[in-house]
Amino acid sequence: MITARSKLSSPTMILRAPLVALAASVALFASPAQAQFPTTPPPPAPIRPTRLPPIREATLPNGVHLLVVESHKLPVLSVNMAFRAGDFTNPAGKEGLAGMTAALLTKGGGGRTAEQVSEAIEGVGGTIGAGTGPDVLSVNVNGLSSDKDLIFGLLGDAVARPAFDQKEVDLARTQLLSALRLQNSNPSAIGARIFNRALYGSLPYGKSSTPASVQAITRDDILGFYRDRVRPRGALLVVAGDIDLATATRLANAAFKGWTGAPVAPPALGTPVAPAKTEIILVDRPSSVQANILVGYPAFTAADPRQYALTVADRVLGGGAHARLFTILREQKSWTYGSYSSVSDVRGVGDFTAAVQARNDVADSALVELLAQMNRLRTEPISAQEFADAKNAITGSYPLDLETARQLAAAIANARLNGLPADYVTTYRNRIAAVTPAAVQSAVKAVVRPNAALVVVVGDASVLRDRLAKIAPVRVVTPDGTPAVAATPAAGATGAASAASPPQVDASKLVASTDSSTILLQGNPFGSSVKQLQRSADSITVTERVVLGPVMNQTTNITFSPKGDVRTVTQRGSVQGTPTKIDATYANGRVKGSATTVGQSGVRNITFDTTVVAGTVDENAVGSLVPALPWSKTASFSIPVFSPGEGVARTFTMKVTGTQSVTVPAGTFDTYVVEMSGGQLPVMFYITSAAPYRIVKTAPVGPPLEIVLVR
Repeated sequence: MITARSKLSSPTMILRAPLVALAASVALFASPAQAQFPTTPPPPAPIRPTRLPPIREATLPNGVHLLVVESHKLPVLSVNMAFRAGDFTNPAGKEGLAGMTAALLTKGGGGRTAEQVSEAIEGVGGTIGAGTGPDVLSVNVNGLSSDKDLIFGLLGDAVARPAFDQKEVDLARTQLLSALRLQNSNPSAIGARIFNRALYGSLPYGKSSTPASVQAITRDDILGFYRDRVRPRGALLVVAGDIDLATATRLANAAFKGWTGAPVAPPALGTPVAPAKTEIILVDRPSSVQANILVGYPAFTAADPRQYALTVADRVLGGGAHARLFTILREQKSWTYGSYSSVSDVRGVGDFTAAVQARNDVADSALVELLAQMNRLRTEPISAQEFADAKNAITGSYPLDLETARQLAAAIANARLNGLPADYVTTYRNRIAAVTPAAVQSAVKAVVRPNAALVVVVGDASVLRDRLAKIAPVRVVTPDGTPAVAATPAAGATGAASAASPPQVDASKLVASTDSSTILLQGNPFGSSVKQLQRSADSITVTERVVLGPVMNQTTNITFSPKGDVRTVTQRGSVQGTPTKIDATYANGRVKGSATTVGQSGVRNITFDTTVVAGTVDENAVGSLVPALPWSKTASFSIPVFSPGEGVARTFTMKVTGTQSVTVPAGTFDTYVVEMSGGQLPVMFYITSAAPYRIVKTAPVGPPLEIVLVR
């Protein structure tokens, strides 16, 4: 008898067993019975209207229009109050006023301070927020339905009894200015601002905040905007979740007690004038190694029935990784990491735009392709498969936008205030499904006008101007939109970024020293930095050790020549326990090395061996050269920089924007306020205004982080 043990120990049986099983599987799937299974998926079921809970409506005595979307599936509640007081209502010279007012509505009111408002809602696991879009100012509060009294009470305090404390006004202004600085270093944000200004001109949608307009906003301006615009009559309150109309009405009336009035008439939106011919607005951003390109046309209002067909066209053109722009410009031509399009959804006339970020040497080709693909939509019928895929993607994903009570409340509020039909949310998928290829082509023909596109390109004018001029007339402007002095093409430029003139470095001022600093997060100690500089006959060495709480620990060693040129950079450390390193060697106009870094996408390993312009400084060495630069009240430097963690060259700009007395643990110093841009984030340096120059405080724009000198 053969035992089970002897069977398992037989090499022949071990080999045969998988083969027998595989043969049996093949025979099974080849049988006539299996041949009856379908080889293609079944057709999709008919699109049904989006099923929403019942929507109950009422008008409160003070004129607020109340909508209650009643659903008792989950014990949650979302309230969204919306006013036609979006950014389009900003008065001239006070752009940013609507956004600042919205931000302050939830920063204290009804006897509570900003901190007490946060503590109250966070104590029950809820959220409160406010903001503006082009058309709407909204306030939303979310939480459990068992806390409905608190939710409505906080909403009432925000809209009917805001405090507008001067301290919070000053903080909101500072935050908005920081956000603007960040935007002004982002070519995509610069391009969008210039595009809107060119498309809408002096119309409301063409307005945008500037540091000057934000600085001009006072508390009295905010109070006046609130009295004029944030009024109950005509406002829309959407309540979604575990509540009924009677309860919502009772709580709203109590929350809004004593709050009355109607808003002043909003400004007319106007209609943008389409360009008579294609013109390229080139926003000069010296030394940019890529171009940010926007191509667009004025389109329809949100309530125009043709908007559905244009939405399908947008999905075909640039609505994702399977759309034409992504497939052609990235997958086929390798000109970009991605290219997309969009249709704006605003109460007035919106726009239809396509965008791409491309290397300088292919920027002109990418622009020609964008224009061709937009025109292709109006001249060439969309294939049946492409058309079906686009509509299915839109109708299939739309329910995901309405999953939560908060999403549902916001969607209904925006639809109503944008003048859309009452059944817009429930019938949206059906209206998309009813779009025909002929309707798409008709809508695109009404928008896309051959040889009359608005084109904005953000990039290095000295490299791009002549290339782009072969496509259409070029007008060069600065990032703030003012006419720029004609850029001179860099000698021998072939698409690479032109070289910046580095500042004169006086290496004799790099003397032996040690600077110790504390790193503050939201004003609290979170880490430390110690930088030591040493000199020898043939080199200057800087060693910096940085510890950032449990997050980061790294040591950087930089070697300079006696003239102040970077020779080597080595860095070793860890980020959240993951080892990181940088090794870079600079010699004979090249930089060679490798880096292991940690970012949001995980660990990244790169190697580099590339040419760099004369005077290039390693990104890690910029701060070490501060004592060697010729500072003054009007100093402004362009520094060619190589970032080894990314393997890319860029230009940093360091500019003195003012003077300030600064107190840090090391003492009180008169300083130059220096803004450095060109990196991933703008950074503010406070540098002593008398030699030896030292950085006494460093503050990245945006994160609540500061590095202050201790000794």
